[in-house]
Amino acid sequence: MDLSFFQSQTAQQLRAEGRAEGQAESRAKDLLLLLGHRGVEVSERDRERIVGCGDPDVLGLWFRKALTATSTAEIFASAGESGAAER
Repeated sequence: MDLSFFQSQTAQQLRAEGRAEGQAESRAKDLLLLLGHRGVEVSERDRERIVGCGDPDVLGLWFRKALTATSTAEIFASAGESGAAER
């Protein structure tokens, strides 16, 4: 049986993508859990934005902001904004 595919660059890339998706999914769940425990209201639109975000780095940034934020607008605000949500 030829197992060379599993060592190919394509297979390695697919595994890396799968790990990134799993990591993003986990971070989204953690972020929603943190917001729930802190009593921060999360609208359905914001929930979809969090769950739909596939970038673990962005989710990590949002998680760090959620440690002290009192609203999702604060979490989504980019540097230099004063609490306005990103568009």
